[in-house]
Amino acid sequence: MPDRADDSAGPIYVGRFAPSPTGLLHFGSLVAAVGSYADALHQDGTWQVRIDDIDETRAVPGAAEAILHQLEGFGFSWHGEPAYQTQRKSIYQEIIGKLVSDGLAFYCDCSRKDVLAAGRKGPQGPIYPGTCRKMPPQEERRLTVRLKTDQASIKFSDRFVGQVCQNLAFDVGDYVIRRSDGFAAYQLAVVVDDHLDRITHVVRGADLLHSTPRQIHLQTLLGYGRPAYGHLPIVLDDQGRKLSKQDKARPVSANAPVPSLLAAWEFLNQPAPDSPIGTTDEFWTFAATNWNTTSLPDPEDNLLDNQTEQD
Repeated sequence: MPDRADDSAGPIYVGRFAPSPTGLLHFGSLVAAVGSYADALHQDGTWQVRIDDIDETRAVPGAAEAILHQLEGFGFSWHGEPAYQTQRKSIYQEIIGKLVSDGLAFYCDCSRKDVLAAGRKGPQGPIYPGTCRKMPPQEERRLTVRLKTDQASIKFSDRFVGQVCQNLAFDVGDYVIRRSDGFAAYQLAVVVDDHLDRITHVVRGADLLHSTPRQIHLQTLLGYGRPAYGHLPIVLDDQGRKLSKQDKARPVSANAPVPSLLAAWEFLNQPAPDSPIGTTDEFWTFAATNWNTTSLPDPEDNLLDNQTEQD
């Protein structure tokens, strides 16, 4: 199974921003990026960009390059070359195969309709009832792969939210790590990516807060270290929904970047600058010094349940 090299001499803080190339960055994306980058700068860490393009059915041609151009226009500077999930497909499949052969995961032919009909409803949606864990499918066809869960509670301390506890078997059930179309599921890909990229700190939208225990569960099974997690409040539209590229949320323009950066900073309830800021360099110098995690709004005030990054 692929593993990363010894990083004992590496930086104390390695953060990342992981947009999906389903369209240009919108204001919600910018808020997540600003929070992540400011946190890294404040702790003298490094910051990486990863393009979460594992779902090739949703990727928009040219969007990845456009996103990188937007980030440059807003003054973001990342360490090394951007990583792409599509370059790691064989790694994901190797790990999925190992989990199945070790008896930690199993093939499943249940459709979403089957799960909805047979499962009970939980905080994150319908809970998988364990149908194929008990009676493995016999037919040769494209199947999902689910990771087994148990009744043990998973607890972690989120840097911005506080203590989070979840019983995966009761609240979620056995969850998908490979989709029926053959693509690795987000929950697996993000765990493998953060491990391979040596990420020590994950700062992202609170829509992923309650899927973090699934990722911690998988990290434990694979023998990976656990990053420190911090979940930011997400931006909602007028109907109280998370901004999404799928909903064609209006992209932010880097033609006049400072007002948008200041708006994202204000959304995160950060201290206002004492003097006018005219350039992105001035903004990031100010942000690096003045980033204050104790001032962040409570992310659970507008928490939604989603399965993707603030994209």
